[in-house]
Amino acid sequence: MKRLLIIVLSVLILSPSFGSLFVYASFKINQKEIAQTICVQRKSVFNTCNGRCELQKSIKKYADNERKMQDSLKDKLEVVYIQNNTEINFTIIPVIETKEKSSILFEKKPIGASNLTFHPPVYFV
Repeated sequence: MKRLLIIVLSVLILSPSFGSLFVYASFKINQKEIAQTICVQRKSVFNTCNGRCELQKSIKKYADNERKMQDSLKDKLEVVYIQNNTEINFTIIPVIETKEKSSILFEKKPIGASNLTFHPPVYFV
Protein backbone atom coordinates (compact mmCIF):
# COMPACT_ATOMS: atom_id res chain seq x y z
CA MET A 1 0.00 0.00 0.00
CA LYS A 2 2.87 2.35 0.83
CA ARG A 3 4.58 1.64 -2.49
CA LEU A 4 1.39 2.44 -4.40
CA LEU A 5 1.04 5.71 -2.49
CA ILE A 6 4.69 6.59 -3.18
CA ILE A 7 4.28 5.87 -6.90
CA VAL A 8 1.08 7.94 -7.16
CA LEU A 9 2.60 10.90 -5.32
CA SER A 10 5.77 10.72 -7.42
CA VAL A 11 3.74 10.76 -10.63
CA LEU A 12 1.72 13.73 -9.37
CA ILE A 13 4.86 15.63 -8.45
CA LEU A 14 6.66 14.90 -11.73
CA SER A 15 3.69 15.34 -14.07
CA PRO A 16 4.00 19.15 -14.49
CA SER A 17 7.58 18.79 -15.69
CA PHE A 18 6.45 16.36 -18.40
CA GLY A 19 3.58 18.55 -19.61
CA SER A 20 4.99 19.30 -23.05
CA LEU A 21 5.78 15.61 -23.44
CA PHE A 22 2.08 14.83 -22.85
CA VAL A 23 1.08 17.45 -25.43
CA TYR A 24 3.47 15.91 -27.98
CA ALA A 25 2.26 12.36 -27.23
CA SER A 26 -1.39 13.35 -27.67
CA PHE A 27 -0.45 15.08 -30.94
CA LYS A 28 1.32 11.98 -32.26
CA ILE A 29 -1.66 9.80 -31.34
CA ASN A 30 -4.12 12.08 -33.16
CA GLN A 31 -1.81 13.44 -35.89
CA LYS A 32 -3.76 12.08 -38.87
CA GLU A 33 -7.04 13.43 -37.58
CA ILE A 34 -5.49 16.80 -36.77
CA ALA A 35 -3.89 17.02 -40.24
CA GLN A 36 -7.26 16.31 -41.91
CA THR A 37 -9.56 18.49 -39.78
CA ILE A 38 -7.73 21.27 -37.90
CA CYS A 39 -4.55 21.97 -39.90
CA VAL A 40 -4.35 25.30 -41.74
CA GLN A 41 -2.83 23.69 -44.85
CA ARG A 42 -5.28 20.74 -44.96
CA LYS A 43 -6.78 21.85 -48.29
CA SER A 44 -3.46 22.20 -50.12
CA VAL A 45 -2.36 19.35 -52.37
CA PHE A 46 1.23 19.19 -51.15
CA ASN A 47 0.62 19.45 -47.41
CA THR A 48 4.00 19.37 -45.68
CA CYS A 49 2.67 20.55 -42.33
CA ASN A 50 0.87 17.35 -41.30
CA GLY A 51 -0.62 19.17 -38.32
CA ARG A 52 2.66 20.47 -36.90
CA CYS A 53 1.26 24.00 -36.89
CA GLU A 54 -1.34 22.85 -34.36
CA LEU A 55 1.38 21.18 -32.32
CA GLN A 56 3.31 24.45 -32.15
CA LYS A 57 0.14 26.31 -31.15
CA SER A 58 -0.69 23.85 -28.41
CA ILE A 59 2.88 23.83 -27.03
CA LYS A 60 2.89 27.64 -27.04
CA LYS A 61 -0.49 27.64 -25.29
CA TYR A 62 0.81 25.19 -22.69
CA ALA A 63 3.95 27.31 -22.11
CA ASP A 64 1.82 30.45 -21.69
CA ASN A 65 -0.39 28.68 -19.16
CA GLU A 66 2.70 27.50 -17.26
CA ARG A 67 4.11 31.03 -17.24
CA LYS A 68 0.80 32.43 -15.94
CA MET A 69 0.67 29.81 -13.20
CA GLN A 70 4.25 30.59 -12.15
CA ASP A 71 3.51 34.31 -12.07
CA SER A 72 0.44 33.75 -9.91
CA LEU A 73 2.48 31.51 -7.58
CA LYS A 74 5.15 34.20 -7.31
CA ASP A 75 2.48 36.73 -6.35
CA LYS A 76 1.17 34.37 -3.69
CA LEU A 77 4.65 33.67 -2.36
CA GLU A 78 5.47 37.36 -2.05
CA VAL A 79 2.54 37.77 0.30
CA VAL A 80 3.86 35.05 2.60
CA TYR A 81 7.12 36.85 3.43
CA ILE A 82 6.61 38.81 6.65
CA GLN A 83 9.41 40.55 8.45
CA ASN A 84 9.26 39.93 12.17
CA ASN A 85 11.69 41.91 14.30
CA THR A 86 12.08 40.61 17.82
CA GLU A 87 14.45 41.95 20.41
CA ILE A 88 16.80 39.37 21.81
CA ASN A 89 18.30 39.98 25.24
CA PHE A 90 21.40 38.04 26.18
CA THR A 91 22.23 37.48 29.81
CA ILE A 92 25.59 36.40 31.18
CA ILE A 93 25.54 33.14 33.08
CA PRO A 94 28.42 32.77 35.56
CA VAL A 95 30.60 29.70 35.20
CA ILE A 96 30.59 27.45 38.25
CA GLU A 97 33.86 25.62 38.78
CA THR A 98 33.94 22.53 40.92
CA LYS A 99 37.15 21.41 42.56
CA GLU A 100 35.92 17.90 43.21
CA LYS A 101 37.37 15.09 41.16
CA SER A 102 34.40 13.82 39.26
CA SER A 103 36.22 11.16 37.26
CA ILE A 104 36.46 7.54 38.35
CA LEU A 105 40.09 7.41 37.19
CA PHE A 106 41.25 9.73 39.97
CA GLU A 107 39.50 7.97 42.85
CA LYS A 108 41.93 5.06 43.31
CA LYS A 109 45.58 4.48 42.60
CA PRO A 110 46.42 1.96 39.88
CA ILE A 111 47.11 -1.55 41.11
CA GLY A 112 49.41 -2.67 38.31
CA ALA A 113 50.16 -2.37 34.62
CA SER A 114 50.57 -5.04 32.00
CA ASN A 115 54.06 -5.26 30.57
CA LEU A 116 52.76 -7.05 27.49
CA THR A 117 51.12 -3.98 26.03
CA PHE A 118 53.82 -1.43 26.86
CA HIS A 119 57.06 -2.62 25.24
CA PRO A 120 59.19 -1.22 22.45
CA PRO A 121 59.06 -2.93 19.08
CA VAL A 122 61.51 -5.78 18.60
CA TYR A 123 63.76 -5.62 15.55
CA PHE A 124 65.54 -8.72 14.31
CA VAL A 125 68.78 -8.13 12.54
